[in-house]
Amino acid sequence: MAKYVYTVQDAQGNASTGVVEANDEDQAVLLLQNKGLFILSIQAEAETRNIPVFRKLRGGSISGQDLAFFSEQLSTLLSGGVPLVRSLSLLGEHTSNRALSAVLTDITKEVASGGALYKAMEKHPRTFSTIWVSLIQAGEMGGQLPGALRQISGYVQSQEAIRSKIITAVTYPAVLMCMSLGVLGYFIVYIVPVFATIFRDFNLQLPALTAFIVSFSNAVTHHLVAIIVIMSGAMLLAKSYLSTEVGRLTWHQTQLRLPIFGNFIKNILLERMLTTMATLIKSGVSILNTITVLEGAFANNLVIQKALKSVKNDVASGKSISASFKNTGIFPGLVTEMMWMGEESGKLPDIINTLARFYTEQIIQFIARFSSLIDPVLVVGVGGIVAVIVLSIFLPIFKLSQIGTGGG
Repeated sequence: MAKYVYTVQDAQGNASTGVVEANDEDQAVLLLQNKGLFILSIQAEAETRNIPVFRKLRGGSISGQDLAFFSEQLSTLLSGGVPLVRSLSLLGEHTSNRALSAVLTDITKEVASGGALYKAMEKHPRTFSTIWVSLIQAGEMGGQLPGALRQISGYVQSQEAIRSKIITAVTYPAVLMCMSLGVLGYFIVYIVPVFATIFRDFNLQLPALTAFIVSFSNAVTHHLVAIIVIMSGAMLLAKSYLSTEVGRLTWHQTQLRLPIFGNFIKNILLERMLTTMATLIKSGVSILNTITVLEGAFANNLVIQKALKSVKNDVASGKSISASFKNTGIFPGLVTEMMWMGEESGKLPDIINTLARFYTEQIIQFIARFSSLIDPVLVVGVGGIVAVIVLSIFLPIFKLSQIGTGGG
């Protein structure tokens, strides 16, 4: 006989988890149903132990779209009157993402044993961020969990839409650049050395451009291992430096100061911060907790994180939100002035949401301009480099033809 781990609900709605012995799953289900229990989930104990290993080896990652779909489905089920444990169990059983199914199975057991949903999600930080946990907590505490889940779904979808646009805009130039570098590398490593040998056999006095290209080709072909070692060492040193707090802070400051792309990066960070802030406040999260969540969400950018830490300290000491943001010197005047207007009018979430839409439009416009300009720039740039290499090869050939004509 095999052992089956189950989660069930009795006639009073109380959930419990346990183990039952049976010849097969059908018999286990029948035994539990004969006791008047409603089965939420059941699976063989051996499968339970093996699932994490199998999923670790073959289970995919959980994308933002998967989480947005899960949030929307859970909101729909709860709004339709389906109990939370049953809703989680259904979604865990029917999701096509194995990794998400494993997470939802654990969460279902935690909630079925009497735990809060946000506490159960908190135990899976790789899947559910602090933003998720805070929004779910606010929804549970305020009795508005379906609404909070809809807020999360909208938030995740908006972030995924921007991320998708950025990836789309960058993919084609990246592919074109890689192909171009491949062509240039082929010219330098294979084509130029062949002609260099011919020129050397004819003992030609090479033009300055040709001499430079030939020297560069010789350096690449004869010292390739040394170049790779030097580049690898430089990358390791850079990685080591960036692993320190000073290095990360310097890198993040440099990103925001980059010509052309610095403002774009800053707009992305501002849009994410404002969208998250508006979503949290609308869901009933307090201002101080909102800023605390934002501080954790921006762990990958120390400039913004340090600024938010300063904001949190100022707000905790009694200063207004707009003044706290203004004192950091990081956020644009438009943001701080609009926040002040939101505080004065009592419509801070709506004002912040308007700001978020403004920066979303800025991002979309930049992507559109970048996509229209980068293609011709890359084509002309790479074409110019290839033209220079070809010209450097043909200049001595012209000299050879002149020598041949003169000799004739």
